[in-house]
Amino acid sequence: MASANPAFNNPAFQDPRAVKSYPGGPQAANIGGPTQYASTAHAGVDAAANARLEGAFAAPPAGAVETGRMTVEDTVLKTLGLFVVLLVGAVAGWLWTMAPVTVQNPNPSVAPWLIGALGGFVLAMVVAFTSRKKVRPALIFGYAAFEGLFVGGISAFFEFLWPGIVIQATLATLAVVGVTLALFASGKVRASKRATKVFMIAMIGYLVFSLINVGLMLFNVPIAGGPFGILSQEVFGIPLGLIIGVLVVIMAAYSLVLDFDSIQQGVRNGAPRQYGWVGGFGIMVTVVWLYIEILRILAILRGSN
Repeated sequence: MASANPAFNNPAFQDPRAVKSYPGGPQAANIGGPTQYASTAHAGVDAAANARLEGAFAAPPAGAVETGRMTVEDTVLKTLGLFVVLLVGAVAGWLWTMAPVTVQNPNPSVAPWLIGALGGFVLAMVVAFTSRKKVRPALIFGYAAFEGLFVGGISAFFEFLWPGIVIQATLATLAVVGVTLALFASGKVRASKRATKVFMIAMIGYLVFSLINVGLMLFNVPIAGGPFGILSQEVFGIPLGLIIGVLVVIMAAYSLVLDFDSIQQGVRNGAPRQYGWVGGFGIMVTVVWLYIEILRILAILRGSN
């Protein structure tokens, strides 16, 4: 006889094993189905998130192209590009200088380094006074080409007079640049306001002296006799050009420190990427200046022997 209470007629109340949620019930084999699916889906989401995080950490940092900001790496690449143009111009200047040299005409041409010096000076002034408002890479590349013409021409001229002098000057220049860069990177040499002020005063004094020396040479003043004008004169048996040249090399080395510091400040302050060209321009100007001064020092030493 069936019970009046329908609940008692329910098998679930008659046998606990008939309850679906009971561990030994009829759906015991499927009880983990929904739970296992949710766990699997959650694990899949976690794996995807972890993969994205690992990919983000493994990916290289955003560079100058992605951020539009100045970086050391991008500035180095721009600087190398400018020096490639300078070297191409130097080869052209060297060949042009030595082209007219024959047995009948042993005099090399001075036109390449004169044209290169004039063109480089004009473009350097334009770049220096306009880069604060707008950076024009084309002008900087033009400067590199003219400066290469100047460096190649004057190097060929000096090599013609004193064989082997160019390789000596090149190695000495690379040594000074390498040592200066190493000292700056290690933090042992830094630009300071006081040292920069002394540097600027010395630069102005050297510029005035150089202009006076050139003027005296043009007017054939006796005190400016010699291939380097006043610099050819001796003080206590030591050529004045050697004494001043050593000081100028130190000035050029500090100018490199200022160039490196300027690039570092630009990167730290998030300067626009285009200012990497200005950093490369500054380094190139200083390195060329350093090379020419070392070339002149070696010429004075070789000429006095």
